[in-house]
Amino acid sequence: MLTDDLRFKALKHVQANPQLTQRELAGLLGVSLGRTNHCLQALIAKGLLKAANFRNSKNKRAYMYKLTPNGLREKTALTVRFIQRKEQERQALLREIADLQRDLDQQPVEEQA
Repeated sequence: MLTDDLRFKALKHVQANPQLTQRELAGLLGVSLGRTNHCLQALIAKGLLKAANFRNSKNKRAYMYKLTPNGLREKTALTVRFIQRKEQERQALLREIADLQRDLDQQPVEEQA
């Protein structure tokens, strides 16, 4: 199963560097080579990526990945959701820090040491 985060990061990295190898992309994503291959195949099947062989490559199995127009739209939507989710996480962390600070401030001085 592909998470929004994995799809977002894969699309982001491929857009920035279409000539990444699957092994390089796996390292950037922090997932296995097999999971990266599965991710790329799913993105291709959904019509979000196109894969083309390098014409001048000595390694005929080398591919260049390119975002399709649908891929660009999906990356934009994923970016918006990613920012919203991270902002919610930030707000939750700020509330938790404020609660912890309040609890600490209410403790008697001798317990704080």
